[in-house]
Amino acid sequence: MEREAGSVPEGSDHQIRIKATDERLKGEYANLMQILHTKEEFVLDFLNVFPPSGTLNSRIIVSPAHFKRMLGAMAENLSRYEARFGSLSPAEEPKAPIGFREREEDGVGSDTVKA
Repeated sequence: MEREAGSVPEGSDHQIRIKATDERLKGEYANLMQILHTKEEFVLDFLNVFPPSGTLNSRIIVSPAHFKRMLGAMAENLSRYEARFGSLSPAEEPKAPIGFREREEDGVGSDTVKA
C-alpha cells in the first residue's frame, strides 16, 4: 500500500505529493553515521553496527549547499527538542575504527559520527 504526504512550498499554490510504501515508512535504525565528501557532493552512510559486524542501511548523496541546509534544519530541530525535553550530551565516539577506508589521494574526506 502506498501513502501520500503533501507539502506546500512557501509562496506556492502547487502541492508536491510524496509517495511512500508502508515498508519504507517503517524506517531503518542506524546507530552510526559516516560522512564522506568530495568537492561536488556529500555522502551520508547510515550504519547499524553491532560488533564484530555492521550493515550499511542507507546511503544518501546530496550537494554541499543542500547538506548545509540540512545541518541548519537539524540544529533547529535539536534546539526545539532540548527546549522541550532537556539538554543532551553527545554520544560517546566509537573506540575502534569503523566504516570504509578514507581515500585522501582521491580528494575524498570522511568522518564517522555516532548517530
